Amino acid sequence: MADPILNSGDTAWMLISTALVMLMTIPGVALFYGGLTKKVNVLNTMFLSLIAFSVTSIIWVLYGYQFAFGETMMGIIGNPANLLFSGIAVDSLATLAPTIPSTVYIAFQMTFAAITIALISGAVVERMKFSSWLVFVVLWVSLVYVPIAHWVWGGGWLFDLGALDFAGGTVVHLNSGIAALVLALLLGKRKDTKLLPHQLGYSVIGAALLWFGWFGFNAGSALAANGLAGSAFIATNTAAAAGMISWVIIDYLKTGKPTLLGALSGAIAGLVAITPAAGFVTVQAAIIIGLLTSVVSYFGIAWLKPRLGYDDALDVFGIHGLSGLWGAIATGLFAAPFINSLGTGLFYGNPEQLVTQLIAVGAVGAYSAIATLIIGLVLKYTIGLRVEDKHEIEGLDTNLHEESGYRI
Repeated sequence: MADPILNSGDTAWMLISTALVMLMTIPGVALFYGGLTKKVNVLNTMFLSLIAFSVTSIIWVLYGYQFAFGETMMGIIGNPANLLFSGIAVDSLATLAPTIPSTVYIAFQMTFAAITIALISGAVVERMKFSSWLVFVVLWVSLVYVPIAHWVWGGGWLFDLGALDFAGGTVVHLNSGIAALVLALLLGKRKDTKLLPHQLGYSVIGAALLWFGWFGFNAGSALAANGLAGSAFIATNTAAAAGMISWVIIDYLKTGKPTLLGALSGAIAGLVAITPAAGFVTVQAAIIIGLLTSVVSYFGIAWLKPRLGYDDALDVFGIHGLSGLWGAIATGLFAAPFINSLGTGLFYGNPEQLVTQLIAVGAVGAYSAIATLIIGLVLKYTIGLRVEDKHEIEGLDTNLHEESGYRI
C-alpha cells in the first residue's frame, strides 16, 4: 500500500467545507433561532449559539478531538496522545483522511461538535441562565458528544459494529434532539409557551445559510473532492427540497394555509434526515427520505408534543431528534453498495444493517438521555438552571446582558 500523499484538491475542498459548517452555526443557527423567539430575547438566543461555538472550539483543540479520535481504548474512548495539541505537526496527515492535513481534519470535526451543542439551545431559550448554559456546554461536549463521536466515527464499538452515519444523524442530530428534550423537561415550561416569531425574516436567512452550509456538512464528510462528495451533495439538496414540499402539503391539508415557518421546518427536517444517509443512498431514496421525514417531525410537533406536555421551545427534538432517528433507520433500509461499498441496506439484501442501525440509535439515545439528565440535575441543584421569574417575563436581553436588539 502506497504511503499517504497530501492532495491539494482534497485539502482545498475540506477547508471550504469546514468554513461552510462554521457558517451553519454562526450565523445560521443563531439567526434561525433568533428570529423565532420573542424580540426581548433575540440577542440572548443568538448569544447561546455564539458562545457555544467559542467554548467548543477551545475544548476541541485542548482535549476533545484527542479523546474522540485517538486510538480506541476498549471501544469506549480514544487515547488522548496529543493533549493540548502537542505533537500535531503542520505537515502531518490525518489518519482517517490521509490526503488532508491533520489540522484541517481536526478543524472540520470541531465544527460538528460546535453545531451539535448549539442546536440544543433552541429547546431552552427564553428561560435558561446564561452562566448555567456555559457550564452545560463544557460538561456536555466533554462527557456526551466526545464519547459518542468516538463510538460512531473514531473507531469505537459502534464503528466496529458497522453502524453507518455518514455525517451525523446519530452523533449530531439524534444526540442533540434527545439532550434538548431532557434539558427542556428539567427546566420546565416557559411562562408564555406560545411560538410567535418576532422576525421570521431572520429565520429565513438563517435557514438559507443552514441549507447552504449543509453541503459542507454532508458532501464534506466524503473527506475528499470526489464522486462520493458529489453524490452526497445532490442527495442533500434533493432531500431538503422534498422535505419542504412535504411539509407545505401537510400544512395545506391540515389548515388550508401553507406557512413559511412550516416550509423552513420541512427543509431543515429533510436536511437532518439525509445527513446519516447522504453518502450511502441514491437520489431516488433521498426523495423518499425527505418526503417521509416531514411526516415524522410534524407528528412529533403537532401530536406528540402537546400530549406529553414538554416545552421544547423551538422543536429541537421534533425536528432534529425525530428526523435524525428516521434518517439513521432509513440508512439501514436504503444504503446502496454501488454508491458506497461500506454500506448495504435491507432493500439491497442486508437486513443485518437495519439491526445495527437500531442498536446505534438505541445506544446513542439512551446514553445521551442519561448523561444529559445527570449533568442537568447537578447544575439544577448547584448553580441552578432557570432565570428569575421577573427576568423571564421582562426579557433576557436587558436583564442578563443589558442590551436590546431594537431601539424603537
